[in-house]
Parts: sequence; C-alpha cells; structure tokens
Amino acid sequence: MKEKILITCFEPFGGESFNASAAVVAAMPEEIAGASAEKITLPVEFGRGAKLAIAAARKSRACLIVAFGEARARKAVTPELVAINHAYAAIPDNVGKMPRGESIDKGGAAAYFTPFPARRLAELIKEEGALSSLSYSAGAYVCNDLYYRLLHEFEGSGVRVLFIHVPRTESEAAYAETARAVAAALSKVLCEEADVENVKK
Repeated sequence: MKEKILITCFEPFGGESFNASAAVVAAMPEEIAGASAEKITLPVEFGRGAKLAIAAARKSRACLIVAFGEARARKAVTPELVAINHAYAAIPDNVGKMPRGESIDKGGAAAYFTPFPARRLAELIKEEGALSSLSYSAGAYVCNDLYYRLLHEFEGSGVRVLFIHVPRTESEAAYAETARAVAAALSKVLCEEADVENVKK
C-alpha cells in the first residue's frame, strides 16, 4: 500500500477573503517521494481545526502530516521547530473564540518539538531557490493550536507532524514556486531518510 501524506491549509480569517496557505497547498503535487498527498482545508477555529485534521490523518492512515499556515509579516517560508501549550488571540478566530493566555491542554507538556528534520528542510527549501529559515515560534494563535494538538495526539505513534508558515504575496506565480520548492525539499528529505534506512539494513 502506498504511503500517505496529509497536507492541510487554512480558510481565510480576520475578515480576509484569501489565505496564502490555501494557494500554496492547491499548487502542491499529488505525490511526494512516492507517497500520495491528501489535501484538506481547515477552519480557523481553536480546537476544531485540529480535531478535523486528526480525524483525516487517522482515516487516511497518514505517515506524515504537513500543515501550512499564513504568516503575513514574514518574507520567508518558515518550517516551525516547536509548538507551545499556550493560546492567545489578538483577534477572534472565525467563530469568535478569543483565548487570552490559557493552556491548550492543562495536563499536556509545555511544548512539543517536531520529530521531522525541520532545519534540514529549511536548508533544502533555500537550495531550491525560495527564501527560507527555521522558525522557533509558531505564535499562539490557531496555527500553534493546530500544531500543538497534532504533536500531542501523535507523539510516539510513528506519525510525524510538521508545520510550515508561508508568506503572503500578490503573485500567484510566487505561491506556485513556493509549493514547488517545498515539495522538492520534502521529497529530498524523505529520500535521504530512505537512503539511510537502506544503509542500516
């Protein structure tokens, strides 16, 4: 059976009619390093976005979840190293929730680090010609909420989770190029890992 990768993006939020993550994910290929990619769009809602992503990952039996979000103030593609157990909203989510510094999971870890080689991915995205750097903060809004809940849910399961923030631009071609660079970098990481596993055998 072919391995599955779940790729998620977000709907528009904050009164906008567009989300950069959706444009990038729409341009991602249907297959990455031999694994089929399933794409879903998530609501910008604390808790519910993660619930839907978890259900989709379990249904598809995904081995990797790559979640995308929009970072309007950033200029580079930024794989996120860590998610924190903290929710804070400067603006309401799309159903009016506005946490002001509460824990996502009162019994959960303070933070989770992605088991995916995010630093290596950022290096390879840059090699593919796109601006990229590793990020140490996914913020405290819905992007971080999704990332934290996914990492918590799949910790130790073998399902890896990664979150990538993408910048906003007015160029459709730029989104297609970002998708190409990220897909190529993901493929290289997965192929490098497969090569290491083959050597071990």
